[in-house]
Amino acid sequence: QVRLVESGGGLVQPGGSLRLSCVASGSPLNYANIAWFRQAPGKDREGVACFKTSDGSTYYGDSVKGRFAISRDNAENTVYLKMDSLKHEETGIYYCAVGMGAYDNDYLRLVWSRKTEYYHWGQGTQVTVSS
Repeated sequence: QVRLVESGGGLVQPGGSLRLSCVASGSPLNYANIAWFRQAPGKDREGVACFKTSDGSTYYGDSVKGRFAISRDNAENTVYLKMDSLKHEETGIYYCAVGMGAYDNDYLRLVWSRKTEYYHWGQGTQVTVSS
């Protein structure tokens, strides 16, 4: 069974930066895509970024393009989310999730942000953007 553990959340001022980590462990540890989602209070969970393991392609939500970066350390089975220029409305719980969809890039670009594409989720880490 796959286990995902997120860390790195905390309190940051608007305009600040954070780097989140998600460590994957367990067996079988095979997944095609790993993504970050976030859920603000009273809102639906939304896709933030996705990393396709087969070729390293990355995908981002429109609101975070140019400010967030997803990356992966294969040796450590860790995925990172570097977040810059954070905004107050980005407060929420950030989750990582893994999915098995081995899609081509054009299709993955359409579906990566759908929660139903992911079969296992971590417990989340709280990010609070406040002055």
